[in-house]
Amino acid sequence: MKIAQIGVGGWGKNHARVLSQLGALVAVCDADETRSKETGQKYNVNYYTSLDKMLESEQIDAVFVCTPTITHFDIASKIIQKKKSVFIEKPMTYKSEEGVKLAEMAKKNGVILTCGYIERFNPAVETVKEFVRTKKYGDLIMLEFHRENRMPLHIKDVGIIYDTSVHDIDTAMWLFDETPQVVFARSGQIRHDHEDFATIMLGFKDNKVAIISSNWITPSRVRHFNAVCTDGIISGDFITQEVKIENDQSSEIPRKEKQEPLTLEIKSFLDALESKTEPRVRDHEAVNVTKIAEAALLSSQKGVPIYIDLK
Repeated sequence: MKIAQIGVGGWGKNHARVLSQLGALVAVCDADETRSKETGQKYNVNYYTSLDKMLESEQIDAVFVCTPTITHFDIASKIIQKKKSVFIEKPMTYKSEEGVKLAEMAKKNGVILTCGYIERFNPAVETVKEFVRTKKYGDLIMLEFHRENRMPLHIKDVGIIYDTSVHDIDTAMWLFDETPQVVFARSGQIRHDHEDFATIMLGFKDNKVAIISSNWITPSRVRHFNAVCTDGIISGDFITQEVKIENDQSSEIPRKEKQEPLTLEIKSFLDALESKTEPRVRDHEAVNVTKIAEAALLSSQKGVPIYIDLK
């Protein structure tokens, strides 16, 4: 597979690194000429400042889009129209209707469109997913997510809900294997141009619930979650990838080799390209995450729950 990437600053530096390690990266593009040149020379690939020029010049199978959220739709549209598959770093688009249009375009052009909801590839989440699937500890009834960290300086165009909470929105739907019916949120702004702390409640059928709390205020880096099941509580850490199960009888810590989720995510996408199969994160699922993020912002603004009907 031959892969190009647009946007090599911020988190995009890591995509370029992994794609190079996997022998798939053939070209990079960035509006910052110095950054594009440095990355291209570092990985010995062609480099550009114009997406149009890169698409005209390179024989590629897909493009990774790692640019600011507000640019995703225009960039991905150009790539899809060239009949190239696209991996878009989360969230897929700034507006959910733009994501719907991209999904329709991808289907029409016969290409793969996916989004970087990386926690699906985190070994801790995969372990819990298997426990939930087999009902080893009973039925999953509640999820709790907690993330805190200093504000990432490279994020300018969105707040914490679009940048951070979306990970847990996606993970909640992935673990419950369904979409929520209602969204209620409170958020606020202290140091950022957009909201920098938020708590979101997602209500699923049969009174199941996910509570998602995130902030860019505290200096510590915390990323953990709890999955409350009828026969036990499963705790997970996104960073250490440690999972712990507690119930009335015992406490257990299953051991699993720590792996880089980004590498697993990118390998999965390359495998989907090679086999022409659906990616783990399907385009309509990524659109649903954006719809829920929109509902969370609206709920916080209006102070009321927002009822949604997702497909």
